[in-house]
Amino acid sequence: MEYPILSTIKSPDDVKKLNNQQTNALCQEIRDCIITTVSKNGGHLASNLGAVELSVALHKAFDSPEDAIIFDVGHQCYTHKLLTGRFEEFKTIRTENGISGFLKPEESEHDKFITGHSSNSVSAAFGIYKAKKLKGEKGTAIAVIGDGALTGGMAYEALNNAGSDNGNFIVVLNDNKMSISDNVGALSRTLTKMRNKPRYHHFKLKLSNFLHKIPFGVYIDKLFRKIKEILKSIFYRKNIFTALGFNYLGPVDGHNVSAMVSLFKIAKEYKTPSIIHVITTKGKGYSYAEDHPNSYHGVASFDILNGTNSSEKMCFSKIAGDTLCELAENDNRICAITAAMTEGTGLKSFSEKYNDRFFDVGIAEGHAVTFAAGLATTGLKPFFVVYSTFLQRGFDQIIHDCAIGNFPVKFLVDRAGIVGEDGETHQGVFDVSYLTSIPNLTVYSPSTYKELEYRIKETADNENIVAIRYPRGAEDYALNFDETADYSVIGDGKNKAIITYGRLFSEASKAYDKNNEISIIKLNKIYPLSAEMLKDIKDFKELHFFEETVKSGGIGEHLSALLIDSGYNGKLYIHAIENKFIKQAGIKSVLKNEKLDSDAMLNYLN
Repeated sequence: MEYPILSTIKSPDDVKKLNNQQTNALCQEIRDCIITTVSKNGGHLASNLGAVELSVALHKAFDSPEDAIIFDVGHQCYTHKLLTGRFEEFKTIRTENGISGFLKPEESEHDKFITGHSSNSVSAAFGIYKAKKLKGEKGTAIAVIGDGALTGGMAYEALNNAGSDNGNFIVVLNDNKMSISDNVGALSRTLTKMRNKPRYHHFKLKLSNFLHKIPFGVYIDKLFRKIKEILKSIFYRKNIFTALGFNYLGPVDGHNVSAMVSLFKIAKEYKTPSIIHVITTKGKGYSYAEDHPNSYHGVASFDILNGTNSSEKMCFSKIAGDTLCELAENDNRICAITAAMTEGTGLKSFSEKYNDRFFDVGIAEGHAVTFAAGLATTGLKPFFVVYSTFLQRGFDQIIHDCAIGNFPVKFLVDRAGIVGEDGETHQGVFDVSYLTSIPNLTVYSPSTYKELEYRIKETADNENIVAIRYPRGAEDYALNFDETADYSVIGDGKNKAIITYGRLFSEASKAYDKNNEISIIKLNKIYPLSAEMLKDIKDFKELHFFEETVKSGGIGEHLSALLIDSGYNGKLYIHAIENKFIKQAGIKSVLKNEKLDSDAMLNYLN
């Protein structure tokens, strides 16, 4: 596909040179490019399609990188990448050795902050803004945050802090779901239209500047402001942003570049923080994504013509959701909690069948953990179903609100281990290290659907805190084992053994089929480790522990300490991810690169 305008955009300066007709044509080319690329590589589709005109307007009105633009979560930054010199590389997005699907400073000077988790943009942008002022640098900082990200408490902490500042710090609210301001009546609508006109704001700014230069002008300006606030209170309902100290501009059509540019330029002139309320349509320009924005939020490769994708229909997430539905049918104390990931975590059926016991708390993982603990204190049985990478955000609450009181919350930790193309911010390789540091918490790591189903059912009545972690996608080939036991010993070899758990048991099974002189110790309960297991492995001369997590604080290190205490005389080798962040690549490729696949296992044991 040809992109006659987009292919000429080498920097944001080129965007500023375009007239209105060229700008509209550019937006269509960007949409076509995003749809074509994501259909091949997978990625975040609906959110990026909704932010095309918004991103173009930002680069027309502001001067990146002098003005720092921080996109919250980062899954709406594809247009930003295309406008900042990465058109040629865009076809590699989310692929191994390609560009990231999120903001990444090492890629471009226009990416000022790493964003992958939600609700941090205002904090980061305000920090950058204050640093600019302290250092006497030009420019401002702009946080672009979605209405969904505003459900995260960190965003409100930042807004509360920034709202008291004197300066032109700017927040752009990309609202594709809800109305923030609830204004009333025809006069209110007329005043809103007037307030969105540039000449109104220019007049207001010039009047204020003039008054500050004449005797008693400061007091007159304050009087005018007081009168204006009284009139606004009559015709407007104060919204949360004005209450926090922000100058509120909008709402404005998020697909009208000229209208947004006007408001953005006005915000630059103010000496108080501003929030620009932009209304967009998620999935704009691609009918399947517009009609089903949640389904097209994050997608695998798909057919553009009919919108169908090649993602797995049966997967660990679905098994988890189906099992919770089965439990809930017979036990009205079973509850399911998600943090804005109903479909991604397999809870859609649960939300429909047991709506009164289903709780979507929004992007607020810390709150979700404590909320679950509150449910548990009353005798209910809460399951918090969450991606591994996002559970990190509730670490304090797991310790303080669950573990100390030993409230029996169950954590179903989806996407545990390598996730793949979303890269460093989304790999689930830290949960084992921090979960095993918490007292009163038991951790399981199923390798098959059957084992996952068994563990969810078996632990539902457990009076302790339990985490059940499982990988992204479908189950793979695995040797037979006893899923009801804490561990299984497979094979008759007594010289060398592989010890592993979770998805890597599949790789160990493949290795065993090629060399059945080795044995496999398959861990089902990975923490605390079974004392009985130590007796079964003490006679092996060589133990190779493989785990799909960071080595530091992993199960391999826990096992090593136990073996030393028990007087083990053999050799133990721990094969895990050295303490680093894993970049985007396919799961199989990462396992191969990290020497955690079946071929690596055979090489180590031969």
